[in-house]
Amino acid sequence: MRIEDAHVLVTGASRGIGEAIAREFAAAGSRVTLVARSADALASLAEELRGTAVPADLLDRRARRGLVARVEEEAGPVDVLVNNAGVAEVGDFLTIDADTMERLFTLNDIAPAELCRQVLPGMIERGRGHLVSISSLAGIVTWPGLVVYSATKSALTHFTAGLRMELDALPIGTTVVEIGVVETAMGLGLREHAPTAAAERRYTRLGLTRVVEADAVARATVKAVRTGRSHVRYPRRARTFAALAETPRRLNRLILSGVARRT
Repeated sequence: MRIEDAHVLVTGASRGIGEAIAREFAAAGSRVTLVARSADALASLAEELRGTAVPADLLDRRARRGLVARVEEEAGPVDVLVNNAGVAEVGDFLTIDADTMERLFTLNDIAPAELCRQVLPGMIERGRGHLVSISSLAGIVTWPGLVVYSATKSALTHFTAGLRMELDALPIGTTVVEIGVVETAMGLGLREHAPTAAAERRYTRLGLTRVVEADAVARATVKAVRTGRSHVRYPRRARTFAALAETPRRLNRLILSGVARRT
């Protein structure tokens, strides 16, 4: 789709991958609206990018409710939704309490699904739109210490695949971004848990992964929206895992060819 002058809503935009994606879209000529909890950092970035800052805590149900409507009232219809906000918690499963587990599923799964639910009617009515889910290769293969996080990312990837199937006949694109360890505070924090760090070293030694730069992810994501690609996978050397995991979904789309996707 044409991204020049498109209105792009990016969640988790105050730092890391979200900030990099917001910068890349702005550099490509898009208008950006930034959502995150960090009001000061968000306002500073929005001013720099000539965008709109909407401070919101997506863990708060009240903040999620009607968020897209508030954004569109202030900055116009949303053409691209980038569900980037997420959280990781590293540690043995039995050390993770119920509140932490709920927080991961809420921010990594419920919030993206809810924002898609809010933004899709307008996109369908206008005949234009694209949904981006920033997921993880941890949703395909999990490492020690990432049981809950991996489950949330697996759910996000599968949710996006389901949306892609239901929206197949409509001019709405979807992209799922499956990435490895990213050079951000959250990504590098995975090394604080010894078993997780050991798993990363094993994969790195076998040449199956490497640390990914946020800017590279941002460039690939913007390119995918522009060209309509359904997947972004980094590092490239890990694509085999992702392709194997995608095989049943592709087969399912073939089996359901000709079957109605929506009422």
